[in-house]
Amino acid sequence: MIRKTLALLAATVILTMTLPVPASAGDCTGFVIGVRPVSQYNPATGAGFLAVRSGPGTQFMQIGELYLGDEIAVWERSGSWYMVRCMSGRCLRPMRGDPRPTGWVFGRYLDIGGLCP
Repeated sequence: MIRKTLALLAATVILTMTLPVPASAGDCTGFVIGVRPVSQYNPATGAGFLAVRSGPGTQFMQIGELYLGDEIAVWERSGSWYMVRCMSGRCLRPMRGDPRPTGWVFGRYLDIGGLCP
């Protein structure tokens, strides 16, 4: 009886270890790339920052800013848009908007890795 129980337990552990693990919010991190440096900041032209929006698209209101090199955590994805949160960098002291913005950004401007949603 003990042998069968141990065998069943071992099989369960092995099966659990081989199943794919779904990505959890925040398991995917990265950096802002492809935007001009903050020294070229110009809100009128959109230079020097990556707009953080309230939803996944340009039709949504801008609620914050990320800057070249800022570290982010990815929480969700909708097409080419990612819901992110500032982890470190200039985004903690933004030129305008909330510190540590959480919202949607266009994925072209992110270099991300890890288990992404």
